[in-house]
Amino acid sequence: MKTTLSLTRTVFVSTIALCFILGQSVWAQDIKSNTELDNKVKTFLQQMEGQWRNLNVPHSDGQLLYDLIVENGYTQALEIGTSTGHSTIWMAWALSKTGGKLITIEIDKTRHKEALANFEKAGLSQYIDARLADAHVLVKELQGPFDFVFSDADKGWYINYFKDVAPKLKSGGCFTAHNVRSGSGRESYGTGAYLGYVQKLNNYTTTVDNSGRGLAISYKK
Repeated sequence: MKTTLSLTRTVFVSTIALCFILGQSVWAQDIKSNTELDNKVKTFLQQMEGQWRNLNVPHSDGQLLYDLIVENGYTQALEIGTSTGHSTIWMAWALSKTGGKLITIEIDKTRHKEALANFEKAGLSQYIDARLADAHVLVKELQGPFDFVFSDADKGWYINYFKDVAPKLKSGGCFTAHNVRSGSGRESYGTGAYLGYVQKLNNYTTTVDNSGRGLAISYKK
């Protein structure tokens, strides 16, 4: 009788473990699958390659933002500084995988209008809540919570943006800031003060990716 129960328990546990493994595999395949949306976004990005201006991020930084969201399963994202939407498209594409949505803020009416058109062409409008507003004001007013933030607006205000968002950022969440470099011995775009500030915070772990134009990545403990 004991042998039968032991065998039954072993089979049950093995079945659960197999289902978990298969579940992870299926999820991974879903993330990487070439769906209709994936193809539409890829086609749009290929068509726009080399055409992004107006303070947009380069392709490599867009890919990095995408990877951070997908790998961590983030779903509640905020972008401060839309420009015409290159970084927004990468993040929204990632959020389409995780079931999330992005709030993005742009102060310039012309750039905001162009960004909206780009979101439509890329097929990602439903994943983006694009606001035409002054981020100095709106970031304070947003309720959150957020688990991913990308700051790419006025560099001298980075510390202020961080302070406004930090109470709304979930534990395990990530605050990223563009045009931040380390190891160069000089400030990049005036963001050295920001990097010095976040690196001193005990409840955050901050690293810098210098592969593109520089991205400070701060995880909340």
